[in-house]
Amino acid sequence: MNKYLLPIVAIIIGVAIAILTKKQKSIGTKLLLSFSGAFLLALTLFDLLPEVYEHLEAKQTGLFIMCGILLQIILEFFSKGAEHGHVHIHKEDTQFPWLLFTSLCIHSFLEGFPIHEHNDMVYGVLIHKIPIAALITAFLLQSKFSKLQIVSFLIVFGAMTPLGTLTSNTMPFAADYVDVVNAIVIGIFLHISTTILFETGEGHKFNLSKLIAICLGILIAYFI
Repeated sequence: MNKYLLPIVAIIIGVAIAILTKKQKSIGTKLLLSFSGAFLLALTLFDLLPEVYEHLEAKQTGLFIMCGILLQIILEFFSKGAEHGHVHIHKEDTQFPWLLFTSLCIHSFLEGFPIHEHNDMVYGVLIHKIPIAALITAFLLQSKFSKLQIVSFLIVFGAMTPLGTLTSNTMPFAADYVDVVNAIVIGIFLHISTTILFETGEGHKFNLSKLIAICLGILIAYFI
């Protein structure tokens, strides 16, 4: 049951953080974003990548991973990078951001596929979604969208990952393609996590706090 509940819990925690801090991006959120990027990347390399290579031919796996990277680049053309913490919603906008919404929903649906009963990817998705949900909520609250639009956005966004997990675990047709989709999701995760980790800091300065957060993310993922 945790595989369905934890991604929803992540959204709830992210919304709570946004409401309590009332800031677009606090220092704590930046560090959590760095931690989540390292944690997600490490879990992808430690758990998901070896599993996919066991079930698919090596070159074919590489091809699908590259497709995942390209897919995420296309999604970010519409979301402007919201999947890794870059949310661009103008405060004056009153038109609902359908492109952002659709892109985030596709991303969230696909990231639910690698989550199974006995693997740890649900924790990677959990940690990844908390700062993203916090940033998205903070920007939505500062926009001129109605409360109904904001709540509907967050509910549907929060439901997409469990829906992806449900599809991959219960639908007969999904069983034949789950490894292919998982390889595509690896590409998505690689793109997002490395973008988070390799983005330059303010003034290109060495950031000890960010380095510690990244090391902790890798360490916890290794021993989980």
